[in-house]
Amino acid sequence: MTAALAAMGGKWKVIIVYFLAESPKHFAGLRQAIPGISQKVLTQQLRELEADGIVQRQPTGAVPAPVEYSLTEYGRSTLPLVEAIRVWGRGHLERCKS
Repeated sequence: MTAALAAMGGKWKVIIVYFLAESPKHFAGLRQAIPGISQKVLTQQLRELEADGIVQRQPTGAVPAPVEYSLTEYGRSTLPLVEAIRVWGRGHLERCKS
């Protein structure tokens, strides 16, 4: 149970998974979609998500290739959790703003 929580824990992982659920994205696309995340933190979070089998990294061209990130099948299994958090957050926006 602890490993599963750690796989999706932290400030950014659920947000990254949320945006990758829409479609695969290049690093720059993710960075643009997620205001406030630094390059260093995004890199670290993507590596952790990849190590946990939630995200896969796919080169999309010749070396040095741009890399595209997408959810694995296991990563897609987290989407009900991500959606529940999104719905809960929408219902409590005013409270979270203060």
